Amino acid sequence: MRCDMRNYKDKSISSFNSQAKNYDVDSNGAHARNLYKPLIKKLKNLNFNTILDVGCGTGSILFLLLYEKENIKAYGLDISEEMLNVAKEKLKDKAILTLGDSENMPYKDEFFDVVICTDSFHHYPNPLNVLKEIHRTLKERGVLIICDYWTYFPKRQFMNLFIPFSKDGDVRIYSQKEICNLLQRANFKDINWNMINKRTYMVIASK
Repeated sequence: MRCDMRNYKDKSISSFNSQAKNYDVDSNGAHARNLYKPLIKKLKNLNFNTILDVGCGTGSILFLLLYEKENIKAYGLDISEEMLNVAKEKLKDKAILTLGDSENMPYKDEFFDVVICTDSFHHYPNPLNVLKEIHRTLKERGVLIICDYWTYFPKRQFMNLFIPFSKDGDVRIYSQKEICNLLQRANFKDINWNMINKRTYMVIASK
């Protein structure tokens, strides 16, 4: 039997709470670490004042970004309290970090210039709801960047058969078509998809 929506989130919380202490150095965080460099490079070339990292984890991306853009206002949201504890120790008072759900974010409408979501989108049981919530919090012409795991068909299809039974709260590995369709349904435009390495895509869209 497939897990219900709440179980996916509970599994993610449990998994990331247990991984938090060593996530920055062990194999659990290896895929995420491989996308930091291309993402920071992309962000360095954007002009913005406010940024939200949805599923910010241990805060590594915000930490690296603030080294490059020290005058921005940085925010992070995560469902795992232990991940946030690591992020708070790392970032101190340089970012505003919040424990919360990406489907119901505690931010005003049109608040952020940029929202990023890295290696967490495949954990969301209601991805369209998350995208609509991100769209709500972005300013007009604001930018969303999603980076996440990708693999080819039919391997992707085979993995998706078993992902619902994962103890880590994974939901689905998306194809390019699926991601772009979700973004369009959430009223994003100017959608641009690229592979940044053999196992990771980056998709950029604007409000």
